[in-house]
Amino acid sequence: MPKDATLDRHLARIQRVIDHIAAHLDDPVDLDRLAEVACFSPYHFHRAYRYLLGETVADTVRRLRLHRAAGTLLESETAVARIARRAGYGSTAAFSRAFAGRYGRPPGAYRGTRRSFPFDSPEGETAMPDVTYRTLAPIRVAAIRHTGPYMEVGRSFDILMSWARARQLLRPGARSLGIYYDDPAATPPAVLRSDACLEVPEGVTGEGEVVLRTVAGGPHAVLRHTGPYAELERSYAWLYRTWLPTSGADPAEAPIFEEYLNDPRSTPAAELVTDIHLPVRAIPDGRG
Repeated sequence: MPKDATLDRHLARIQRVIDHIAAHLDDPVDLDRLAEVACFSPYHFHRAYRYLLGETVADTVRRLRLHRAAGTLLESETAVARIARRAGYGSTAAFSRAFAGRYGRPPGAYRGTRRSFPFDSPEGETAMPDVTYRTLAPIRVAAIRHTGPYMEVGRSFDILMSWARARQLLRPGARSLGIYYDDPAATPPAVLRSDACLEVPEGVTGEGEVVLRTVAGGPHAVLRHTGPYAELERSYAWLYRTWLPTSGADPAEAPIFEEYLNDPRSTPAAELVTDIHLPVRAIPDGRG
């Protein structure tokens, strides 16, 4: 069997595992069962997964469960004890320690940040940084389409990064982007469209779920968000509600995209840095 075909089969096996984990996030982790899903020998499955994903199965499950927990804390009044149990923790204290280690504050305090929406200080003054303008060159990317809640786009990024790692495309400086086509307030979660993207050099070809596309260049207004991905909606609210109406900028006919400046697998969620890029028709006079 040709080398590329063997690699494709190998990646398809790991992709089935990623899909299975996302669909069974409340189930106990069973490495033997995941090996069956991947059609791998249990003796080799976990090594193959770890080297392609850059983290263990347990790391993946823990990260996804805490990410879901963060969204639940911000979007509902579900009791912390119930969220802790769903995240797989035997006690609220253990969950609080794990959550604080990743999100920078315990669950109750994290939920309390909703009161500052959309980033107003106690004195009522804005606490958001300035928007900057950048003129971008087009960006050639490999992309995987995600259809469904934006909070679950990580599944597509996991598959894309395993594809790229196997092809030695995770080189220093390669940009990681997410393109978001729909407003989650106006579109049902099940049909939201987004693309998980990784910058790739010329000569790379798409295959299977992975397609090649070009992110449009030109002028963009850029807002930097520091903190968990679950809190990005606040930055969007400030950008569209407070900044855009008085900015003098006119949005262009292209989707907004995010650039992820550090790795969520190795960076505490409170320290994640995301640049939100809003395409504009032109940079207002005196701002470029």
